[in-house]
Amino acid sequence: MDWILVGIVDLNVNGAAIATCISQVIGAVLPIAYFSLKNKSLLRLGKPKFNINVLFRTCSNGLSEFVSNVSACIISIVFNAQLMSLIGENGVSAYGVMMYVNFIYVAVFIGYSIGTAPIIGYNYGSNNKKELHNIYKKSLFIMGSFGVIMTLLALALAHPISKLYVGYNEELFQLTKNAFYIFSFSFVFSGFSIFASSMFTALGNGIISAVISFLRTLVFQLACVYILPLILGVNGIWLSMLIAEILSTLVAVILCITQKKKYGY
Repeated sequence: MDWILVGIVDLNVNGAAIATCISQVIGAVLPIAYFSLKNKSLLRLGKPKFNINVLFRTCSNGLSEFVSNVSACIISIVFNAQLMSLIGENGVSAYGVMMYVNFIYVAVFIGYSIGTAPIIGYNYGSNNKKELHNIYKKSLFIMGSFGVIMTLLALALAHPISKLYVGYNEELFQLTKNAFYIFSFSFVFSGFSIFASSMFTALGNGIISAVISFLRTLVFQLACVYILPLILGVNGIWLSMLIAEILSTLVAVILCITQKKKYGY
């Protein structure tokens, strides 16, 4: 809808807003229509029962996802402010290009982590420690493999992607490409902390999950984006994403090791 309303119909920012509204409405109407009509699913719409204890545990367990979404907005504002003060509009444009690519790459890690969460929760609940350990071990291997592959892919595509988005301006193109080369290495580490946060949510420990998510998406990035540019200049901003991922991975590893005996993964 963005492509149609902004690119073809030429409604500019209004078109982008309308496109967002349409997508949200469709996303709400389709599942309601599906469960309202006759279907093969075992799930049905019914009269809800209010249980404050269950509601509290559900909300607290989902705290990490809440933190991630709020932090993303804050970090975006801070990064843009820092880039405007150090580089100007070109810096903001380069950051925007990288975030578009980052959404696609991180979606792979998030998709896998969310997909395995019910399996982890089920095996933990049924006390199947052997299968829980099997999933944990394979997931770490998959996160590591995906991280290396996607980093190599990002490095290889840094030039063509930058050319595609900002090829109209040579200075902006070079800035975006160089930023990509630095930023790409963050994908090696990002999968581990994302999976760890999702795993602890599945195990019912929303506090640890929120700690990992809070440190990864807000604390470490905020600290790095303010401190590193003072030492390294503009490159410090691009490096801040990488350093934040490394630090959050170290925290995730420590928590996974200390909690392993308790949960048996």
